[in-house]
This record gives sequence, C-alpha cells and structure tokens, in this order.
Amino acid sequence: MASAAEQLAANLNFSAFAKAGDLKKRIWFTLGALLVYRLGTYIPMPGINPDALAQAFQQQSSGILGLFNMFAGGAVGRMAIFALGIMPYISASIIIQLMTSVIPALETLKKEGEQGRKVINQYTRYGTVLLALVQAYGIAVGLESSTNIVSDPGTFFRISTVLTLTGGTMFLMWLGEQITARGIGNGISLIIFAGIVANLPSAIANLLELGRTGALSAAVILLVIIVAIACIGGIVFFERAQRRLLIQYPKRQVGNRMFQGDTSHLPLKLNTAGVIPPIFASSLLLLPVTVANFANTSDLPNWVGAVVASLGHGQPLYMLLYAAMIGFFAFFYTAVVFNPKDTADNLKKHGGFIPGIRPGDRTADYIDYVLTRITVIGAIYLIVICLLPEFLISAAGVPFYLGGTSLLIVVSVTMDTVAQVQGHLLAHQYEGLVKKAKLRGGKRGAR
Repeated sequence: MASAAEQLAANLNFSAFAKAGDLKKRIWFTLGALLVYRLGTYIPMPGINPDALAQAFQQQSSGILGLFNMFAGGAVGRMAIFALGIMPYISASIIIQLMTSVIPALETLKKEGEQGRKVINQYTRYGTVLLALVQAYGIAVGLESSTNIVSDPGTFFRISTVLTLTGGTMFLMWLGEQITARGIGNGISLIIFAGIVANLPSAIANLLELGRTGALSAAVILLVIIVAIACIGGIVFFERAQRRLLIQYPKRQVGNRMFQGDTSHLPLKLNTAGVIPPIFASSLLLLPVTVANFANTSDLPNWVGAVVASLGHGQPLYMLLYAAMIGFFAFFYTAVVFNPKDTADNLKKHGGFIPGIRPGDRTADYIDYVLTRITVIGAIYLIVICLLPEFLISAAGVPFYLGGTSLLIVVSVTMDTVAQVQGHLLAHQYEGLVKKAKLRGGKRGAR
C-alpha cells in the first residue's frame, strides 16, 4: 500500500493537474473568493474623512493596531467594510471551545458527531455576531472621539458603522466556510493569509526604503533577511516533524492459513495545534485595545493608557502575555483536536497495540504522555518563532510587519494548501487507475 502511494506521488505532474477537473474548479473558486475579499478591503465606510483617518492611523500603526491591520489585510488603515476582519469569529471560536471543555452539555454535543458539531458551529456564529456588534460600536465611538475623522457624528453614523462592520465580518465568516467546503484549504486561514501576502510587497519596499534613506544600515537589513530565512527553514522543519509510535497487529488465521501480523505507525505531530495558537493569542491581545487605539487618549483613564502603551510591540508585558497565551493555546488546541482515549479505543477495537503497553487505558496514558512532551517542544518552537523577530524589531526599529507571526501563518498555510492539492491529485489519479482496472476486467470478461 505504501509503495503504491509513493508511486502515485512520484507520478504527480502537470498533465495530472490538467486532467483533474474538480481540483481546477476548487482552485478557481478559492482564487475568486479571495479576490472578493481583497476588493472588500478597499470599499470605505460612509462618513469617514480619509485624510484625518490616515493621519490618526499613522500615529498608532506601530502598536497593536498595526497588527490588527495586518490580519485585516490593510482594511483598518482604510476603515473599509472589512475593517473588523475575521477576528470576532476567531475570538468566538476560542470562547466556545473553552466553554466546551467546561460545560458538560456542550461537551456532550461535541461527542454527538456531525449533528453536534453543527450546533456548536451555530453557537459560534451567534457569538461572532455579538462580539462584532460590541467591537463595531466601540470603533464607532472611538472614531467619533478622534479629531475630524467622522464628518457627521451622531446616532446615524453609529448605527451605520455597526451594521456595516458586523455585516462585513459575517460575510467573511460565510466566505471562509464556502472556501473550506468548495475550495482548497482552510477558508479562515486563507483569508488571513491573503491579507498578509497582499501587503507583503509594500512592507519589503518600505524596509528597503529605510535602508536607502539611511534609517536602517545594510547590516541590519542583511540580518533581517538571514533571520527571515532561518525562521522559514525552522517552520518547515518543525511543521513536518513527527513522533511515530509503532503499532503492531496480531497474527490472524483465515481458513487454514496463518497470516503474519502487520505493523504500522501512529504519527504524532510535534506541533499538532498548527498556526492556531499565535492567531488565538493575537486575537485576544487585539480585543481589549481595538477601541482604545482609536479613542482620544485624553478621554481615557491613565491606567488604560498605560496598559495600551505596555501592549506595544517590543514591550515586556506584550512579550510575556503573547508567550504565555501561545503556550496555553498550544496545549489547549492539541487537547481539542486529539483525544488519546478515543485513539486507544480505536486501536483496541481493530486489534492494534503498542508493543510493551497494555491496550485500553494504559495505551491512552502512554499516548498522552508522549503527546504532552512533544507539545512542550512544539510550544517552545512557536514562542521562539513568534518572539525572536520581535526582539529584532524592538532593538533595530525594523517594521513589525516582517514579524514571526506573519511568517508562520504564510509558511504554514502554504504547506497545508499544497498538501491538500497533492491529496486531490492523488485521489484523482487513484480513481483513474481504478477505472482503467475495471475497463480491463470488463474487456477480459467479454473475451
């Protein structure tokens, strides 16, 4: 079976891609959906003075607001209809998943299979609407309190802003679900990916411009390039790293013949949570200061201003919270997506066992033991990748846009999408081989 899969993988080429009609439709649908998203980031909200907004945003773009703008694909800087981006949906997902681990009724729903997942997804959508309404109203109030950004402040502006921004978030949530179902890759991750990649050329151009004007030395720019290449190499290595547990199946007798027991491997990824922990951590860090960065600082209490300043890039509090949240969500999301008890039960049901480990609870404990320890390494890897460029940004004044979080998202989503494309091509070629085998069998039968 493995040799057949390897042979299929070796035969993947452009001719196979040209024959895979369903795959081409999925890719075109994904590209079309991402194009719609990018167009939406340029449609401005009504009642906004673009010059005053650009000036106010320039003063805050180096902090958390700049990170928010990166995840929103530049829509925040233009105050477009997609300015809230997909972050309310991610925040709602975090809250629902945390509640699933605490509330027994939701935990029961989760175990009910497809129907239970649909109900949980619906709760996530309701939570997205609620969070989007709160954040949109906060942004409307913050914009009104800023100088000359809103041309006609008042109740009508607040209502129109709340409806526009909430509607934009709900549309992006729907668009992400459509990409996942009818396109290639995870829709939500691809939307964030598209926003980052779209602004990457301008970020590189700004970095080179700083070098040309002398604001950054050539040595610093070279160091940034070396760190970026090292981060990309590290991401590829650790995302592909696995701990394989040997699984053995007993001998079985069919009729009068005795068949030797098979062996296989249970692959445990070093980073089971993928790119989710940095996104979740960033989302939670963005949530409390989304409005504060737009509001007039003189109207805010002193402690709020101090917190917002402490959450800027390169600040110790930001680094500490970001690292702690990444570590927490690395373990939390791994526990959500991988259940050692279910895996052990499935192995026991099919007669498989880990050599030297008793099937059942002992196997579940052993898998949990191994998974916990490799997750520690995975969490450390995520923290280093996400925070190492932050120290460079803080020390050398490099634009934060070239940080580790953006590199991690771009590289990880690219790897996942390419893997899905290869999976579709393998499935297409396998179906083609099965059809050819049936045609040959039919011709032989006719003879």
